[in-house]
Amino acid sequence: MKSKRLYETTFILNASLEDSQIESAIGHIAEVITRNGGEITATYRWGRKRLAYPIQKKNNGCYVNIEYLDEGGVNAQLERTYTLDENILRFLTIQVDKKAMKARQQQQATAAAAQPPPPTPAPPTPPPQPSAQIQPEAPKQREPLFDDDAAAAGGSSQSPKHTQS
Repeated sequence: MKSKRLYETTFILNASLEDSQIESAIGHIAEVITRNGGEITATYRWGRKRLAYPIQKKNNGCYVNIEYLDEGGVNAQLERTYTLDENILRFLTIQVDKKAMKARQQQQATAAAAQPPPPTPAPPTPPPQPSAQIQPEAPKQREPLFDDDAAAAGGSSQSPKHTQS
């Protein structure tokens, strides 16, 4: 008996489909995997995204990634299903190698270890103590900007602007 290997398949669906049609297409792919002896470990719906270049005159696609365990019999049937379905624009299936699996496990372990501990409440800070009583300043006397302002305020102007002779 062969040992099961981890595979990852990513496919792009036509983004103009309704959500129910997209879900049924994902369900159909998942059914093909499980019906042929595969075991799905994770399904990631990346959502609708803009394509880097037009594919079949489409500029947007709905990305889906499925990870599954299999002995190798699913891939041929899966590829056949992809090519027959007109709503699937592109697909790629790869076998995840051992180095990538180790890197994923290390990343998950460091993410679990790096989760911050629950926050501890900080001690309350005392209110600032006034060091000296601050006296409010008296409002400053404003000087007039123009001679006409001084005359209107009741003051006499030192230098008249215009003299009549």
